[in-house]
Amino acid sequence: MQAVVQRLFASIGILIGVTFLTFLLSFVVPSDPARTVAGPKADAETLASVRRELGLDRPLLEQYGKYMTRLLRADFGRSYLTRQSVFAAIVDRLPATAYLALTSLTVAAGVGISLGCASAAIQGSIFERLLLSSTLVGLSLPAFWVGLMLLYVFAYRLRLLPLGGYGGVNVILPAIALALGNAAYYARLVHTNVREVLQLDYIRTARAKGVAPMALYTRHALRNALLPVVTLLGLDLAGLMSGVVLTETVFNWPGLGRLAVEAVFNQDIPMVMGTVLFSALLIVAANIVVDLLYLVIDPRIRVES
Repeated sequence: MQAVVQRLFASIGILIGVTFLTFLLSFVVPSDPARTVAGPKADAETLASVRRELGLDRPLLEQYGKYMTRLLRADFGRSYLTRQSVFAAIVDRLPATAYLALTSLTVAAGVGISLGCASAAIQGSIFERLLLSSTLVGLSLPAFWVGLMLLYVFAYRLRLLPLGGYGGVNVILPAIALALGNAAYYARLVHTNVREVLQLDYIRTARAKGVAPMALYTRHALRNALLPVVTLLGLDLAGLMSGVVLTETVFNWPGLGRLAVEAVFNQDIPMVMGTVLFSALLIVAANIVVDLLYLVIDPRIRVES
């Protein structure tokens, strides 16, 4: 438990560092947010007025200090373009991203863990070799490229599914595109871990005592073999929940990834800051939750702590 408390304090420092670097990089980009707000034909007087209104005429560190002060009050600021609350915009887009993230992760975990367990149970078989070869292909293919190919085949050529959008059957193609790489990685990880666990002394002892093969495999081997998968599932869910930029753009999915892309192109600094900070919060929270889950799942960690 002490390690979890230490991780919590370290996470605060990480979040502060993320806000500072993001704020700094937002102003390194050679463009003027005031011109984006006022329009390309705005005169110098209008631009100066917009900069004063947005606080862009103040020194960079002063702007950052004001931003951090607002964050302490849970105020993420307002969009330069729409004047909408950044927090409200994130909340509006969150359901779409959550829907896609949970769907793709469920598919990836179900397929990957099942294939990994099945291949490890029949070691040396053709199925095992085929699985290991196919997972290398799955790991090598970028999700956005897979998405484009799926759109071309199933939406454009066969016209079985829509080209993009949100809800219903629209989630099938982006979920598959995101799930492919994760499923391949889970399959390889589970396969390797199960094979290693099956070689341990306590497994051989249980087998010698006459424990049924199915009980030996499911109750004894899988529980320890799947521990690393818990870590990956938590981190992958956090990453997906923070918005998958390229996939959401390819499929015109109205999630946090597209919101971040639109904010970057529009030089909407409060929105950029908000989406990046929200993503960092999710990943930090996922790490802490995974640490707590390990305390529940693995009794050895409870004893050591």
